[in-house]
Amino acid sequence: MPEYKVPLRDIRFVRNELLDYDAHYQRLPGGEEASADMVDAILEEGAKFCEQVLAPLNRVGDQEGCTWSESGVKTPTGFREAYQQYVEGGWPSLAHDVEHGGQGLPESLGMVVSEMIGQANWAWGMYPGLSHGAMNTLHAHGTPEQQATYLTKLVSGEWTGTMCLTEAHCGTDLGMLRTRAEPQADGSYRISGTKIFISAGEHDLADNIVHIVLARLPDAPAGTKGISLFIVPKFLPDAEGNNGERNAMNCGSIEHKMGIHGNATCVLNFDGATGYLIGPPNKGLNCMFTFMNTARLGTALQGLAHAEVAFQGGIRYARERLQMRSLAGPKAPDKPADPIIVHPDVRRMLLTMKAFAEGNRALLYFASKQVDIVQRSTDEAERNAADALLAFLTPIAKAFMTEVGFESASHGMQIYGGHGYISEWGMEQNLRDARIAMMYEGTTGVQALDLLGRKVLMTQGESLKSFTKIVHKFCQAQADNGSIKAFVEPLAALNKEWGEITLKIGMAAMKDREEVGAASVDYLMYSGYACLAYFWADMARVASEKLASAEGDKAFYEAKLKTARFYYDRILPRTRTHVATMLSGADNLMSMDEREFLIGD
Repeated sequence: MPEYKVPLRDIRFVRNELLDYDAHYQRLPGGEEASADMVDAILEEGAKFCEQVLAPLNRVGDQEGCTWSESGVKTPTGFREAYQQYVEGGWPSLAHDVEHGGQGLPESLGMVVSEMIGQANWAWGMYPGLSHGAMNTLHAHGTPEQQATYLTKLVSGEWTGTMCLTEAHCGTDLGMLRTRAEPQADGSYRISGTKIFISAGEHDLADNIVHIVLARLPDAPAGTKGISLFIVPKFLPDAEGNNGERNAMNCGSIEHKMGIHGNATCVLNFDGATGYLIGPPNKGLNCMFTFMNTARLGTALQGLAHAEVAFQGGIRYARERLQMRSLAGPKAPDKPADPIIVHPDVRRMLLTMKAFAEGNRALLYFASKQVDIVQRSTDEAERNAADALLAFLTPIAKAFMTEVGFESASHGMQIYGGHGYISEWGMEQNLRDARIAMMYEGTTGVQALDLLGRKVLMTQGESLKSFTKIVHKFCQAQADNGSIKAFVEPLAALNKEWGEITLKIGMAAMKDREEVGAASVDYLMYSGYACLAYFWADMARVASEKLASAEGDKAFYEAKLKTARFYYDRILPRTRTHVATMLSGADNLMSMDEREFLIGD
């Protein structure tokens, strides 16, 4: 199993040198508490916890998995103790309101800690990760009484939270859900139904689990307009807010999964369980989007995590493994063969993983800045602009980052050859764990429809312009910068083409709405590659400036420039295929009758 090391140098590069987080925090109300010294201390301590406590449990979790019994679910060896250390260290409260026991630090700082945790041990990290979404939902939509009862315990980490949407007959199509909520005389509701695929739905890490559940009221209209949102705790709080009697719900089973074995994915049965309404009746889906958007950015982070883990494992192995000789002649003549890092194809895979990990880190941290602004800025126009930009970037981040994260995990496994296919090296676990990320919290296809249909075409392209204007201004400002001309000119052309392609698809969709679905996944992937092209051009700008001024680590900045060149020369050309396919029309997908799929069987 490769040793995991938190990539602190690159984290600091993106935060401090590329995105100037220090100035960003000083502009945020309450953000001034996140001084450079405090942030560094948090990063250093977080790295120690992740490297020394969580990473050694990653393989343990995969091999042992979770154990179900009628009395509950037992997590793998060491998971409970690690969670206790996490709570004692104050990590759950990092980015939550002081009034509920939090430390009041910006959301973006919590995201960096989540990145470290996810890379060290994704299965373990899902337990506090789901709690984070529950906290955001209660903060946005809970009553003061609900916040006092539940949010305070969640912020401290004493309790954890989940999101309960999916039912056996409906996944993404939540309008079909059947879970019922019967109103009671005391203002509570009796919740009845079964939810499946509930991550962290039952475990032994915390004293209570607060389930955020979608259900229907008796008089609810059909479809998504008739969904309400409820708090359903595993144990009902008593008058002092502590655990009282067990609620009428249970974990019927846990799923046998391809990966993330250390996290319990549960079937939860609600048998007239006591629940409490969050937000207005029949507006539950609107409220749940607070949780879902948190989860989507968290899943984007998973794509980054698997790319980083694959790269770290791949680079170590490639420098040590001896196989064949370099085509240009021996590079290690004193050894029986050369290390495989000398071979072009191995370098292709390593550079692909590096380009995706570092490029996606920049994209995610940029999105995290928008989260901070939406949550804390006192300028309404600034908040609205950041919210529009975040709405556009979220489906791209979730889908694109998980797709290329899985690709990276596959490259990491491939570098090991046959050794990558066996469990002791950890690469096959990384690949298995990565696969779900393209499916939960909305599949790539669902995110693509959201991006192209709702976010772009339904706003007449205004959502797209929120990002392309940033790219346009960058290209204008750097037009005479000869050191990055090789990046700025193709980026400017790509940015222009992005708008032109959008217009073509929109015009085609006016004649046939199937054109949107037919083009959407290619459009999303094109958009992801275009976003990373901007961030790699900007990283190249920073690196070239540092090299010109002879500041800092020369080798680090030279590697940035070379990775940027690799991205533009070897990865960005993928957009040409996406252009051809998305503009080829819907007919090549939709003309075949469904019976024709079966001809020959």
